[in-house]
Amino acid sequence: MFAACCDRRMCVCPGRGRTGFPGRSCSPSLLLDAMSVPTQLLFPLIRSCELGRICTSVCYCHHKPLCCRSSYQALKPLRCGADGTFASAFRRPRDHCFQLRQYVTTPQRFYLTPPQVNSILKANEYSFKVPEFDGKNISSILGFDSNQLPANAPIEDRRSAATCLQTRGMLLGVFDGHAGCACAQAVSERLFYYIAVSLLPQETLLEIEHAVESGRALLPILQWHKHPNDYFSKEASKLYFNSLRTYWQELIDLNTGETTDVKEALINSFKRLDNDLSLEAQVGDPNSFLNYWVLRVAFSGATACVAHVDGVDLHVANTGDSRALLGVQEEDGSWSAVTMSHDHNAQNESEIQRLRSEHPKEEKSVVKQDRLLGLLMPFRAFGDVKFKWSIDLQKHVVESGPDQLNDNEYTKFIPPNYHTPPYLSAEPEVIYHRLRPKDKFLILATDGLWETMHRQDVVRIVGEYLTGVHHQQPIAVGGYKVTLGQMQGLLMERRARISSVFEDQNAATHLIRHAVGNNEFGTVDHERLSKMLSLPEELARMYRDDITIIVVQFNSRVVGACQNQQQ
Repeated sequence: MFAACCDRRMCVCPGRGRTGFPGRSCSPSLLLDAMSVPTQLLFPLIRSCELGRICTSVCYCHHKPLCCRSSYQALKPLRCGADGTFASAFRRPRDHCFQLRQYVTTPQRFYLTPPQVNSILKANEYSFKVPEFDGKNISSILGFDSNQLPANAPIEDRRSAATCLQTRGMLLGVFDGHAGCACAQAVSERLFYYIAVSLLPQETLLEIEHAVESGRALLPILQWHKHPNDYFSKEASKLYFNSLRTYWQELIDLNTGETTDVKEALINSFKRLDNDLSLEAQVGDPNSFLNYWVLRVAFSGATACVAHVDGVDLHVANTGDSRALLGVQEEDGSWSAVTMSHDHNAQNESEIQRLRSEHPKEEKSVVKQDRLLGLLMPFRAFGDVKFKWSIDLQKHVVESGPDQLNDNEYTKFIPPNYHTPPYLSAEPEVIYHRLRPKDKFLILATDGLWETMHRQDVVRIVGEYLTGVHHQQPIAVGGYKVTLGQMQGLLMERRARISSVFEDQNAATHLIRHAVGNNEFGTVDHERLSKMLSLPEELARMYRDDITIIVVQFNSRVVGACQNQQQ
C-alpha cells in the first residue's frame, strides 16, 4: 500500500505483524532448507557490495531469469508455500511445465565455504588502536573494533568514531535508520561535530569564528576513524558547515562563562541537530539535488546511541532502541553486564507514561499495538517529521517540493489520530558511569544484535574472546538431553572454534558470527551460519535486521592509575 511497509520500524498497512513483516507462512528452517544450487557457481567472486544479493535459485537472480530463452516469462520473486518449498517465479509453455516443476521441488543442499563466510563477515570490519599517550593526554581506551552486516539493501545502519582534538575524549556511535538510510547517514556525519563544538571553550569558538571570517585555515575539531565504506556526503558539506557555524555563533552569543557540562552538551547537540534537519527541509535549497536530499533526510528517521569517553568519565547518550552495554569482569573471572542505556519503545513503561502525559487526551491512541500512533516502533528519533510537523506544514512542504516527493505515497500519508504534534523527540537520555579497573569493554550496537542475543550472552562472548579463555570452559548444554554422539560433535565443534577465534581478529566480527550462527547450545553452527548468509536480500530482512556493533576496549591499568590519582 505504501513504500514504508517493508520497513521493520514503520508499518502503515493493515494486516501486518507488530514488526511490520509480511506474513510468515513457513518456518526459517524449512525456508532455508529449500534453497538450491551452489552460490559459488553463480558468484565466483563475492564483493562487499553484493553480499546482500546472493541468490540461491537457478531460476532467480536479481529478478531476472538466468536463461535467455524467450519461452520464460518473469512473474515475480520466489514465494514460499505453506509446505516450505519455493513456488516457481517464471512460467514457460505448458508442455514443459511438469519438467520445470519437478526440478524446482527437488532442492539440493549447499553451504558457503568457510572462506566465503569469512569474506562476508569481514567485509565491513574496522579496527583502531589508540596510542596510550597522544602528546597531551593519557587515553583510557586501548582501541575499538567495529563491523556491520547488512540485511537491508542498501544497509540502513551507520557508525561513527572520532577523537576530539580541541578537547579531551573520544566519541563513538551507532545509528539505526528507518524508512531509508538518508537520516542515519546525515546524523552519522554531523552529530559529532555538534557535540565537539558544544564542548569547546569560549576562546576556541572565537578563534574558529575569526578564522572563518578572515579566510584562514580552521583548527581541526575531530580526527575521524572510518572504514572506507563509511563515506561523507560531499555535495551537502557546505550546507552542513553553514548550519554548524550558526550553532557555534549562538554559543558565542550565549556565553555564560561557565564550564560546559558533558551531559548538557550531549542533550543540546542532539536536539539542535534534529532542529536543523527539520529547518533545512522547510527552507529547501536552490540546488535540486540538495533540495531533494534534505527532504529525504527529514522524512526518514534514525535512532542514535553515542558514547563519550574522557579518562574515567563515560557518558552514553541514547535516543531510540539501540543499546550500550558495559562488560565487567568480576574477581572470580566471570562476566557481568551493566546496562548503559534504556530502550525508548513500548517495552519501556516510563516511555509510555511520558507520551500519555504529553498527550493527555490521546491516551488510547498515542500508543497502539506497541507503536507510536500505531506506526513507529521507537518513541524517540531524529528526523521522522511526519510525527513532528503540523498537518498543514507537511502538506505545504510536500506540495511545493520536487515531484519525487509529491509522487511518494508515504510522504503524503498522514498518521491516524494526529491531533497534537509533535509526538516524537530526539532528546537523548544520558547515563554517566565512572570507569573502574574491572570495566573491561563497552558494546554499542543497533537492535539487530539485541533481537537475536541476550545481553549476558553478548558480554560473555566478547569477554571470553578478548581474554582467550572460552575454549577452557566446560561445555554447557542448557538442560538439553544429549547423546554421546552429540557430545562428541560439540567437542569437535569447540576444537574447530578455537581456530576460528584466531580467524576473527575483530571482536565485533566474532560477535556477529555468534549472533547469526548460534545454535541452541550457544555455539556457532557453520551450516546455520552459511544458510543465513546465503539468503537473498528479499528474504534476509524477514529473519534479521541490519547489525552494527562497536566494541570499545578499556585500558585497565590507566583507569586504575587515574582512579588512584583522583582519590
